[in-house]
Amino acid sequence: MSAESSPSASPSPCPCGRPLAYAECCGRWHAGPLALQAPSAEDLMRSRYSAFTLDLLAYLSATWHPSTRPATLAPMPPGLRWLGLEVRRHAQQDATHATVEFVARSKLGGRAERLHETSRFVREQGRWFYVDGDLG
Repeated sequence: MSAESSPSASPSPCPCGRPLAYAECCGRWHAGPLALQAPSAEDLMRSRYSAFTLDLLAYLSATWHPSTRPATLAPMPPGLRWLGLEVRRHAQQDATHATVEFVARSKLGGRAERLHETSRFVREQGRWFYVDGDLG
Protein backbone atom coordinates (compact mmCIF):
# COMPACT_ATOMS: atom_id res chain seq x y z
CA MET A 1 0.00 0.00 0.00
CA SER A 2 1.47 3.37 -0.96
CA ALA A 3 1.55 6.34 1.39
CA GLU A 4 -0.99 8.11 -0.82
CA SER A 5 -3.57 5.34 -0.36
CA SER A 6 -3.00 4.63 3.33
CA PRO A 7 -5.64 5.79 5.84
CA SER A 8 -3.11 8.04 7.61
CA ALA A 9 -2.51 9.96 4.35
CA SER A 10 -6.16 11.00 4.20
CA PRO A 11 -6.87 14.73 4.44
CA SER A 12 -9.76 14.03 6.82
CA PRO A 13 -9.83 16.10 10.02
CA CYS A 14 -8.37 14.56 13.13
CA PRO A 15 -10.99 13.08 15.49
CA CYS A 16 -9.21 14.64 18.50
CA GLY A 17 -10.53 18.08 17.59
CA ARG A 18 -7.31 19.86 16.76
CA PRO A 19 -7.52 21.89 13.53
CA LEU A 20 -5.19 19.50 11.69
CA ALA A 21 -5.59 16.66 9.25
CA TYR A 22 -5.51 13.21 10.84
CA ALA A 23 -2.16 12.39 9.14
CA GLU A 24 -0.47 15.47 10.64
CA CYS A 25 -2.04 14.98 14.05
CA CYS A 26 -2.88 11.67 15.74
CA GLY A 27 -2.30 9.57 12.63
CA ARG A 28 1.45 10.05 12.93
CA TRP A 29 1.41 8.48 16.41
CA HIS A 30 -0.80 5.58 15.26
CA ALA A 31 1.44 4.36 12.42
CA GLY A 32 4.64 5.12 10.55
CA PRO A 33 8.08 6.18 11.77
CA LEU A 34 6.68 8.16 14.73
CA ALA A 35 4.30 5.42 15.91
CA LEU A 36 3.92 5.26 19.70
CA GLN A 37 6.11 8.36 20.16
CA ALA A 38 3.64 11.06 21.20
CA PRO A 39 5.82 13.84 22.67
CA SER A 40 3.53 14.76 25.56
CA ALA A 41 0.86 13.22 27.76
CA GLU A 42 -1.75 15.45 26.12
CA ASP A 43 -0.68 14.30 22.64
CA LEU A 44 -0.91 10.69 23.82
CA MET A 45 -4.35 11.25 25.37
CA ARG A 46 -5.62 12.87 22.16
CA SER A 47 -4.17 10.03 20.07
CA ARG A 48 -5.85 7.50 22.36
CA TYR A 49 -9.21 9.27 21.92
CA SER A 50 -8.70 9.15 18.15
CA ALA A 51 -7.78 5.46 18.45
CA PHE A 52 -11.05 4.83 20.30
CA THR A 53 -12.98 6.56 17.50
CA LEU A 54 -11.19 4.41 14.91
CA ASP A 55 -11.30 1.19 16.98
CA LEU A 56 -7.48 0.85 16.96
CA LEU A 57 -7.30 -1.67 19.78
CA ALA A 58 -3.64 -2.59 19.23
CA TYR A 59 -2.63 1.07 19.64
CA LEU A 60 -4.73 1.45 22.77
CA SER A 61 -3.12 -1.64 24.27
CA ALA A 62 0.42 -0.58 23.29
CA THR A 63 -0.03 2.85 24.92
CA TRP A 64 -1.55 1.50 28.15
CA HIS A 65 1.01 0.98 30.91
CA PRO A 66 1.66 -2.75 31.46
CA SER A 67 0.94 -2.42 35.21
CA THR A 68 -2.71 -1.46 34.58
CA ARG A 69 -3.37 -2.71 31.03
CA PRO A 70 -6.34 -5.09 30.70
CA ALA A 71 -5.55 -8.52 29.27
CA THR A 72 -7.88 -7.85 26.34
CA LEU A 73 -9.79 -4.89 24.96
CA ALA A 74 -13.28 -5.34 23.56
CA PRO A 75 -14.08 -3.74 20.21
CA MET A 76 -16.28 -0.68 20.32
CA PRO A 77 -20.00 -1.49 20.34
CA PRO A 78 -21.66 -1.37 16.91
CA GLY A 79 -23.34 1.99 16.34
CA LEU A 80 -21.18 3.88 18.85
CA ARG A 81 -20.49 7.40 17.57
CA TRP A 82 -17.85 9.61 19.14
CA LEU A 83 -19.01 13.23 19.15
CA GLY A 84 -16.02 15.16 20.41
CA LEU A 85 -13.21 15.72 22.83
CA GLU A 86 -12.55 18.66 25.12
CA VAL A 87 -9.19 18.82 26.87
CA ARG A 88 -9.72 20.88 30.01
CA ARG A 89 -6.29 20.73 31.59
CA HIS A 90 -2.83 19.27 31.02
CA ALA A 91 -0.33 19.37 33.88
CA GLN A 92 3.14 17.90 33.89
CA GLN A 93 4.27 17.16 37.45
CA ASP A 94 7.85 16.34 36.44
CA ALA A 95 9.75 14.88 33.48
CA THR A 96 8.02 11.50 33.79
CA HIS A 97 4.54 12.18 35.27
CA ALA A 98 1.58 14.13 33.91
CA THR A 99 -2.20 14.39 34.16
CA VAL A 100 -4.78 15.31 31.55
CA GLU A 101 -8.37 16.24 32.39
CA PHE A 102 -10.79 15.76 29.51
CA VAL A 103 -14.42 15.25 28.54
CA ALA A 104 -15.24 12.83 25.71
CA ARG A 105 -18.76 12.71 24.32
CA SER A 106 -20.36 9.78 22.53
CA LYS A 107 -23.75 8.45 21.51
CA LEU A 108 -24.99 4.88 21.42
CA GLY A 109 -28.51 3.78 20.57
CA GLY A 110 -29.85 7.32 20.76
CA ARG A 111 -28.41 7.89 24.22
CA ALA A 112 -25.73 10.54 24.75
CA GLU A 113 -22.82 9.72 27.08
CA ARG A 114 -20.18 11.95 28.61
CA LEU A 115 -16.90 10.65 30.03
CA HIS A 116 -15.14 13.15 32.30
CA GLU A 117 -11.78 11.84 33.49
CA THR A 118 -8.51 13.05 34.92
CA SER A 119 -5.99 10.59 33.52
CA ARG A 120 -2.52 9.81 34.83
CA PHE A 121 0.41 9.25 32.49
CA VAL A 122 3.97 8.09 33.01
CA ARG A 123 6.98 8.39 30.72
CA GLU A 124 9.33 5.41 30.55
CA GLN A 125 12.31 5.03 28.23
CA GLY A 126 11.16 8.09 26.29
CA ARG A 127 7.56 6.92 25.75
CA TRP A 128 4.38 8.15 27.40
CA PHE A 129 1.87 5.58 28.71
CA TYR A 130 -1.67 5.92 30.03
CA VAL A 131 -1.77 4.54 33.58
CA ASP A 132 -5.28 5.11 34.93
CA GLY A 133 -7.77 7.84 35.69
CA ASP A 134 -10.34 9.23 38.07
CA LEU A 135 -13.86 9.84 36.78
CA GLY A 136 -15.10 13.35 37.32
